[in-house]
Amino acid sequence: MQGVRSAGSSCDDLWYERNATFKAAGYCFRSSRGIRTFGNAGCQFDDEADVPLSARQRERVAQIRGTERRLGCQP
Repeated sequence: MQGVRSAGSSCDDLWYERNATFKAAGYCFRSSRGIRTFGNAGCQFDDEADVPLSARQRERVAQIRGTERRLGCQP
């Protein structure tokens, strides 16, 4: 996992990194963008809170979301 990349990170890069983490852990996407980008084959979890992420992964997701908010990224 990489550290917070606020300088030079685009909203698209941050969105991709955050959602790739969830995809790898079995999240079932609901948004058309998520489904189009990652698909839902093999997904197991409909709720992000149920996705089995490590403490480190959850911390990274929180960092990414904070950076997305600071940059004004759209959800």
